[in-house]
Amino acid sequence: MTNQKLPRPDAPWWRHPLMWMVVGGPAIVVVAAVYTAWLAMRSPDPVVEADYYRRGIEINRTLAGGTALLPAQTGRNHAMTPADDLPHARREAR
Repeated sequence: MTNQKLPRPDAPWWRHPLMWMVVGGPAIVVVAAVYTAWLAMRSPDPVVEADYYRRGIEINRTLAGGTALLPAQTGRNHAMTPADDLPHARREAR
């Protein structure tokens, strides 16, 4: 048996380690919630622009052309392809 000094049963409440374990968890959550609320109030999200729908339509029209992303897709798909795996027409172009 170990000789740990346990608080006496009539000791003040702050001398009991189990009390700190029980109260500590919820206390940390309350502090984190207050900090999160303060952070949200201090830096609010920006307001969505009034013409967000029109801008989305314009982006979709630009992407619908199909040629805007063609160089990126070609580079991504063939960057690591060895020259031996390319079709004959492509080998001659290189």
